[in-house]
Amino acid sequence: MYDTNKKVSMNPRKENSTNHINELYWKDHCGIAYTLATIGSRWKINILSYLLNEDKLRYGELRKRLVGISERMLIAKLKELEQDRLISRTVYQQVPPKVEYQLTELGRSLEQILTLMDKWGEDHLPDSMR
Repeated sequence: MYDTNKKVSMNPRKENSTNHINELYWKDHCGIAYTLATIGSRWKINILSYLLNEDKLRYGELRKRLVGISERMLIAKLKELEQDRLISRTVYQQVPPKVEYQLTELGRSLEQILTLMDKWGEDHLPDSMR
């Protein structure tokens, strides 16, 4: 029988699992692993790319550009990027509320990496995806 009172963890790995321990180790000891852990999600890469090409974007503009993202996911990814000091959030006290996001200096430092990743991807796309 299905237990409806059982809490389901959003983190699929157990804290004492070998995979989790290895993940923590490599994030702390490998620059590539740390970088991928910081920017490695589909939505974070897209948010960073849009902000690289625009000076500032409002929440609604980001939401329109990120086709398929839920409001909950967008808010979560923006908070993570803000906590990682890659973007800054400016709230204007007006009605309706206005919130803008832009890259910080640290976020801008990813420009070369993201540009190289984009070029590599474009150069190696299978013909069926072009």
